[in-house]
Amino acid sequence: MERHDSRVLNMRGFVPPDPETDVSRAHYAVVYVPRRSRNRFPAGCVELMTSAQDALNHADRSEKRFPARVVGPSKSSEGQSIYYLLEWLE
Repeated sequence: MERHDSRVLNMRGFVPPDPETDVSRAHYAVVYVPRRSRNRFPAGCVELMTSAQDALNHADRSEKRFPARVVGPSKSSEGQSIYYLLEWLE
């Protein structure tokens, strides 16, 4: 899923959620990352929010906390709980 919109990243390697379960689903979140070049994040770096506005309000660029829509949690091949980026909100 690659679009020309710079907020949406290539999702190569992304495992889509199972439509029969509610395990992995889309969430608004604030993600702590040194650089916004990654498209998957350990669960410890993701703070889930109830809305896009909450994510925007709790973001802090100076602290490297960015608002996003993510999907997860999923288990990585290493057994860690991770979230995948759907889009940056700013």
